[in-house]
Amino acid sequence: MLAGSSVDAGESDVVRARMHELQEAGRFDWGLALRLAEDHGTSSLLYQNLASLGEGVPAAVLASLRQRYETNVRKSLFMARELMRILDCTDSLGVEVIPYKGIVLSEIYYGNIALRQSGDIDLVVRKRDVARIKSAVCDLGYAPRFTIPEDAEEDYIESGYEWTFDSAAGKNLLELQWALQPRFYSVDFDMDGLFDRAANTMVAGRRVKTLSSEDLLLVLAVHAAKHLWGRLIWLCDIAQILKRGNLNWDFVQARAREFGIERILHVTLLLTNRFLTTKIPPAIERATREDRGARAFADEIEAAVANGVSYEEQKISYFRLMMRLRERRVDRLRFLTRLTFTPGPGEWEAVHLPKLLFPLYRVVRMARLATRWAKN
Repeated sequence: MLAGSSVDAGESDVVRARMHELQEAGRFDWGLALRLAEDHGTSSLLYQNLASLGEGVPAAVLASLRQRYETNVRKSLFMARELMRILDCTDSLGVEVIPYKGIVLSEIYYGNIALRQSGDIDLVVRKRDVARIKSAVCDLGYAPRFTIPEDAEEDYIESGYEWTFDSAAGKNLLELQWALQPRFYSVDFDMDGLFDRAANTMVAGRRVKTLSSEDLLLVLAVHAAKHLWGRLIWLCDIAQILKRGNLNWDFVQARAREFGIERILHVTLLLTNRFLTTKIPPAIERATREDRGARAFADEIEAAVANGVSYEEQKISYFRLMMRLRERRVDRLRFLTRLTFTPGPGEWEAVHLPKLLFPLYRVVRMARLATRWAKN
């Protein structure tokens, strides 16, 4: 709870008592707490919660957290300025983009752009606009992280899902996403629907479009699942969305069923409840708790997070977990097929083929996967 979402006023006494109990028992390690908060992206939230408790927190701990919080404030202000600059650019092109996560998520759901630590700007874009936006942000000083031959860009956009950019201010600072996961994960969000349902809101004093709460919940649940819920900040985001309490759960459950991600949604809600004591909404609580597969998976992930176990996302064991997570056989089969045959940036960079031979990138993909997995 301390490193999770904001502590409500009624919870302060409980948190203070629990912290005192752990200190008295000699089981509270402030150094470890600070390291875990940094690893889980929750240092700013931890500072906010501990500062509100007042007593019982060593001055040096609060000073360290305050320094990290102030650093994040400066970074968030920089990210806000960059986002506004990019939005000015896309407006001049006459194209729609949807910023989400990062400072947008922080301001809308946490009420403060500096409470959520973020390292990049994520923009949902339409596939047809990718090339124009890419050229425009390059004029702003951004540089693609990987090089795709010009005659291959159209094919890469068709098979890929994002383009990442560096700038003088840092690596991987901007991501253009025309799909929300690599294609092989086989969660095919309706991108036009995301734009149709997008809401207008104010971020850093400017009106922007952002994902509806229902769409954002599903997108963030799938993102957390991709990384096997390894950082608490992803569950904090879910908790903040749930606290708004006005979600259309019929829509959420229908979309989860359509995409074959009901288990992913249920695991996410179970873990948010277990780690952050966030209540599972009544409209979906029964379905969540009766999903035995979701409960078993949540048990496994809970133990892994608690023990600091991480999963290497290029190993066969990781992909087996991803397949287990899908409740429908067709999705597991599609995952395996797409994983094997869908080329990614690594394939395009490893070998430069003439356009007539582009279909052979699937062979390159299979060869690189076989080489990688032979080393596992």
